[in-house]
Amino acid sequence: MRKIQPENQPQPKGHYSPGIVHNGLVYVSGQLPMDLVTREPFTGSIEEQTELSLRNVEAVLHGAGSDLNHVIQMTIYVSDMELWGRVNETYARVMGEHRPARAMIPVKELHFGTQIEIQAIAAVID
Repeated sequence: MRKIQPENQPQPKGHYSPGIVHNGLVYVSGQLPMDLVTREPFTGSIEEQTELSLRNVEAVLHGAGSDLNHVIQMTIYVSDMELWGRVNETYARVMGEHRPARAMIPVKELHFGTQIEIQAIAAVID
Protein backbone atom coordinates (compact mmCIF):
# COMPACT_ATOMS: atom_id res chain seq x y z
CA MET A 1 0.00 0.00 0.00
CA ARG A 2 1.08 3.55 -0.73
CA LYS A 3 -0.23 6.68 0.97
CA ILE A 4 -1.11 9.70 -1.18
CA GLN A 5 -0.66 13.22 0.20
CA PRO A 6 -0.85 15.81 -2.62
CA GLU A 7 1.59 18.68 -2.11
CA ASN A 8 -1.14 21.26 -2.63
CA GLN A 9 -3.43 19.80 0.04
CA PRO A 10 -3.17 20.39 3.76
CA GLN A 11 -2.20 17.50 5.99
CA PRO A 12 -5.33 15.91 7.45
CA LYS A 13 -6.10 16.91 11.02
CA GLY A 14 -7.61 13.49 11.64
CA HIS A 15 -5.97 10.06 11.60
CA TYR A 16 -6.31 9.23 7.87
CA SER A 17 -4.66 9.68 4.47
CA PRO A 18 -6.23 11.63 1.59
CA GLY A 19 -5.67 8.57 -0.58
CA ILE A 20 -4.33 5.03 -0.58
CA VAL A 21 -3.15 3.07 -3.61
CA HIS A 22 -3.47 -0.71 -3.41
CA ASN A 23 -3.61 -3.39 -6.12
CA GLY A 24 -4.10 -0.93 -8.98
CA LEU A 25 -6.83 1.07 -7.29
CA VAL A 26 -6.78 4.42 -5.52
CA TYR A 27 -9.16 4.98 -2.63
CA VAL A 28 -9.83 8.67 -2.07
CA SER A 29 -10.97 9.79 1.38
CA GLY A 30 -13.94 12.12 1.58
CA GLN A 31 -13.02 15.52 0.20
CA LEU A 32 -14.72 18.62 1.49
CA PRO A 33 -14.86 21.88 -0.46
CA MET A 34 -11.60 23.17 1.01
CA ASP A 35 -9.89 26.10 -0.67
CA LEU A 36 -6.36 24.82 -1.20
CA VAL A 37 -4.92 28.34 -1.31
CA THR A 38 -6.36 29.60 1.98
CA ARG A 39 -6.62 26.09 3.50
CA GLU A 40 -10.10 27.04 4.71
CA PRO A 41 -13.46 25.36 4.12
CA PHE A 42 -15.46 27.02 1.36
CA THR A 43 -19.14 27.61 2.08
CA GLY A 44 -20.30 29.31 -1.14
CA SER A 45 -23.07 27.98 -3.36
CA ILE A 46 -23.65 24.23 -3.60
CA GLU A 47 -22.47 24.37 -7.21
CA GLU A 48 -19.17 25.92 -6.16
CA GLN A 49 -18.82 23.49 -3.25
CA THR A 50 -19.51 20.52 -5.53
CA GLU A 51 -16.92 21.56 -8.11
CA LEU A 52 -14.32 22.32 -5.45
CA SER A 53 -14.86 18.94 -3.77
CA LEU A 54 -14.52 17.20 -7.14
CA ARG A 55 -11.34 19.16 -7.90
CA ASN A 56 -9.95 18.10 -4.51
CA VAL A 57 -10.78 14.47 -5.38
CA GLU A 58 -9.03 15.06 -8.69
CA ALA A 59 -5.89 16.35 -6.91
CA VAL A 60 -5.64 13.14 -4.88
CA LEU A 61 -6.22 11.07 -8.02
CA HIS A 62 -3.44 12.91 -9.86
CA GLY A 63 -1.12 12.28 -6.92
CA ALA A 64 -1.87 8.58 -7.29
CA GLY A 65 -1.42 8.45 -11.06
CA SER A 66 -5.11 8.53 -11.95
CA ASP A 67 -7.78 11.03 -12.95
CA LEU A 68 -11.54 11.63 -12.96
CA ASN A 69 -11.96 9.56 -16.14
CA HIS A 70 -10.74 6.48 -14.27
CA VAL A 71 -13.15 6.77 -11.35
CA ILE A 72 -15.03 3.53 -10.80
CA GLN A 73 -17.27 4.64 -7.95
CA MET A 74 -18.11 7.88 -6.14
CA THR A 75 -20.02 8.46 -2.95
CA ILE A 76 -21.48 11.90 -2.40
CA TYR A 77 -22.66 13.01 1.03
CA VAL A 78 -25.00 15.99 0.85
CA SER A 79 -26.53 17.92 3.74
CA ASP A 80 -29.93 18.38 2.07
CA MET A 81 -31.50 16.19 -0.63
CA GLU A 82 -33.20 19.33 -1.97
CA LEU A 83 -29.74 20.14 -3.38
CA TRP A 84 -29.63 16.90 -5.42
CA GLY A 85 -30.51 18.50 -8.77
CA ARG A 86 -27.98 21.30 -8.43
CA VAL A 87 -25.27 18.88 -7.29
CA ASN A 88 -26.09 16.55 -10.19
CA GLU A 89 -25.86 19.35 -12.78
CA THR A 90 -22.43 20.43 -11.55
CA TYR A 91 -21.28 16.81 -11.24
CA ALA A 92 -22.37 16.07 -14.83
CA ARG A 93 -20.58 19.16 -16.14
CA VAL A 94 -17.30 18.30 -14.39
CA MET A 95 -17.44 14.56 -15.13
CA GLY A 96 -18.49 14.97 -18.77
CA GLU A 97 -19.38 11.73 -20.52
CA HIS A 98 -17.78 9.54 -17.85
CA ARG A 99 -20.44 7.98 -15.61
CA PRO A 100 -18.96 5.98 -12.72
CA ALA A 101 -21.16 4.10 -10.28
CA ARG A 102 -22.41 6.59 -7.71
CA ALA A 103 -24.37 6.94 -4.50
CA MET A 104 -25.73 10.18 -3.07
CA ILE A 105 -26.36 9.93 0.64
CA PRO A 106 -28.21 12.55 2.68
CA VAL A 107 -26.58 13.39 6.00
CA LYS A 108 -27.65 15.65 8.83
CA GLU A 109 -24.57 17.87 8.73
CA LEU A 110 -20.99 17.94 7.51
CA HIS A 111 -17.77 19.26 9.02
CA PHE A 112 -17.19 23.04 9.00
CA GLY A 113 -20.78 23.70 7.89
CA THR A 114 -20.10 22.59 4.33
CA GLN A 115 -22.92 21.02 2.31
CA ILE A 116 -21.06 18.27 0.47
CA GLU A 117 -18.29 15.68 0.82
CA ILE A 118 -17.15 13.35 -1.96
CA GLN A 119 -15.11 10.14 -1.81
CA ALA A 120 -14.03 7.95 -4.71
CA ILE A 121 -12.44 4.73 -5.90
CA ALA A 122 -10.53 4.83 -9.18
CA ALA A 123 -8.21 2.74 -11.30
CA VAL A 124 -4.57 3.79 -11.45
CA ILE A 125 -3.60 4.57 -15.04
CA ASP A 126 -1.17 2.02 -16.46
